[in-house]
Amino acid sequence: MTGDVSTATVVSRLCRISSALFRRVAAFHPGAGAVTQDSVAEVRSDCVTADPSLRRSFACPVSRDSTTRELLIFMYKRRSLLTFAAVGAVICTAGVMPSVSHAASGGDGEWEGSYAETHGLTAEDVKNINALNKRALAAGQPGNAPTKLTPSVSALFRAPGAVDDRVTPPAEPLNRMPDAYRAYGGRATTVVNNYIRKWQQVYSHRGGNQQQMTEEQREQLSYGCVGVTWVNTGPYPTNKLAFAFFDENKYKNDLENGRPRPNETQAEFEGRIAKDSFDEGKGFKRAREVASVMNTALGNAHDEGTYIENLKKELANKNDALLYEDSRSSFYSALRNTPSFKERDGGNYDPSKMKAVVYSKHFWSGQDQGGSSDKRKYGDPDSFRPNPGTGLVDMSRDRNIPRSPAKPGESWVNFDYGWFGAQTEADADKTVWTHANHYHAPNGGMGPMNVYESKFRNWSAGYADFDRGAYVITFIPKSWNTAPAEVKQGWP
Repeated sequence: MTGDVSTATVVSRLCRISSALFRRVAAFHPGAGAVTQDSVAEVRSDCVTADPSLRRSFACPVSRDSTTRELLIFMYKRRSLLTFAAVGAVICTAGVMPSVSHAASGGDGEWEGSYAETHGLTAEDVKNINALNKRALAAGQPGNAPTKLTPSVSALFRAPGAVDDRVTPPAEPLNRMPDAYRAYGGRATTVVNNYIRKWQQVYSHRGGNQQQMTEEQREQLSYGCVGVTWVNTGPYPTNKLAFAFFDENKYKNDLENGRPRPNETQAEFEGRIAKDSFDEGKGFKRAREVASVMNTALGNAHDEGTYIENLKKELANKNDALLYEDSRSSFYSALRNTPSFKERDGGNYDPSKMKAVVYSKHFWSGQDQGGSSDKRKYGDPDSFRPNPGTGLVDMSRDRNIPRSPAKPGESWVNFDYGWFGAQTEADADKTVWTHANHYHAPNGGMGPMNVYESKFRNWSAGYADFDRGAYVITFIPKSWNTAPAEVKQGWP
């Protein structure tokens, strides 16, 4: 490792530690009185996220009855750590050298660095996340929910020893109100237990009644980013009805008139141009337009035939190219392939009881294991492009395979999910996307799961791990209040 890289890494760590500690300093002020177990958990979570090497420093138990005085003693015993963090704060403030993560930021909390670096994950953490995500694909199939399986069968879906530290968050009282999230830039953050409280208060309504999050739902949630979408959609996300926007003219122009940057390979250049030619704002807009047409068609349609007939009428009125999709297309078969449409407590085969909602998936394009190694490293310019007329993306070749390392030691996460629902806010930049940092492992090396609410600009910026962003439509029962008109929690 070169001296410059080493210095940047050290300073990055200093900045992340100081940021995590000083965001929590108010919790330890003598005038604050007793603090809650959740506050302590958030402090430890912040510090561990800032630097995974601090896990053992925070290994001592802190009880629910801990007082501010006890916590001050706890922090005093770690005064060397605080001094170390303070030095980091001075370096960052003085601007001697920005952290690597900040240098990769697009501003306003928009990240373009690696997922691991931003969330303070090690290469082993990333390996564990990817392995568990693959297990979730099998566990999420209809009828295969982990809590419904016999012990001998459920063992098939448990991750191997290295990732067996995922746990299901405990139940939260239905009447307990959530604490305010911590908002910074374009993102608000909270611990998973607090998200469960918010979900129960705001999102859980089924048929007009609040519901306590079940053990099965908490099991789903524990998988991290995909868990947030999973618990809100019901079935594990299948990504069959995905939309995106690719600017073909920009791609051709930039390819013809541009050239590789210093030390950039031709394959890397082509992959970068392709990535920059995707417009997530327009892809999201297209998905919302289609969802709106679908919801109008669902209206008073009490059988699938009437829904399809209504859908074609709406598309014809708008002169939409989706009208000419084959009858076997994922577009026309999406409703019938939604498990909750068939369930008695869902749609019970009545389209008027369903509604179309939106979520997003970020992933890597170079998933062809038999193709060029450069495409797996730098992206495949031709993969997962939307149909120019309809905006539909063929996701059948999406195998949740992460980006291949281009340099020794690189490690990439295989995907990232963001839940949108059916928010009615017209301005995309004001919409809120709910996602998470990693699976829930409060007693393991990775630590507890944090849940995020990010503004669209923050969410769509993505990370270096991903070069594609698809906006997916699925159906949930209309009685589910998993998509309120306005999301307020965590924002001024």
